[in-house]
Amino acid sequence: MALHRLFQLSSVLRSAVSLTLRRNIGLSAVLFNRTKDLDPIQKLFLDKIRDYKTKSKSSGGIVEAGPAYQKNVSEEVTKLQRLYGGGDLAKFPTITFTEPKLEEAAK
Repeated sequence: MALHRLFQLSSVLRSAVSLTLRRNIGLSAVLFNRTKDLDPIQKLFLDKIRDYKTKSKSSGGIVEAGPAYQKNVSEEVTKLQRLYGGGDLAKFPTITFTEPKLEEAAK
C-alpha cells in the first residue's frame, strides 16, 4: 500500500515538474527569439509598418491621399448629409425619448 502511494505521489510530482519545465522552456524560447535577428521578410514588414506610421503622423491622416481622394470623401459626406437630414456627421447625434402615456386598464 505504501509503495502504491509512493508511486502516485511520484507521478504527480513528475507531471508538475514536467509542466513547469515546459512552461519555462517555452518562455525562454520566446525571449531567445527576440534577441536574435529577425528573418529578412519579417524585418522588411516591420520596416514598412514603421515607415507608414511616420508618414501617417506627418500627414495627419491618410498617407498619400491626393485631391481625388479628398473629392470622393467630400462627395460621400454631402450624400450622407442629404440622406440623413444634414447636421454634423463627426459628432454623435442627440437622442431624446418621450415618456409614453400609460393608462391603467380596468380589471
